[in-house]
Amino acid sequence: MDVASLAELLHETAERHGSFEAIAPPHDWWDWYAAYLDARQSGSTPDEASHAARRYMAEVQHVVAG
Repeated sequence: MDVASLAELLHETAERHGSFEAIAPPHDWWDWYAAYLDARQSGSTPDEASHAARRYMAEVQHVVAG
């Protein structure tokens, strides 16, 4: 992945994380980012990746958002 594409994906990730962060207890943002980025790079849509990241945070990190 080239730098411009990576920057765009990181920007998308930051925007998507904002809605999770607003309703979640304190957590390490990089855990959510990693799950989201992994899902997107595996072909998931942004909505699917957000769901995968929320599931990861709940099941692995024990951080459940609102």
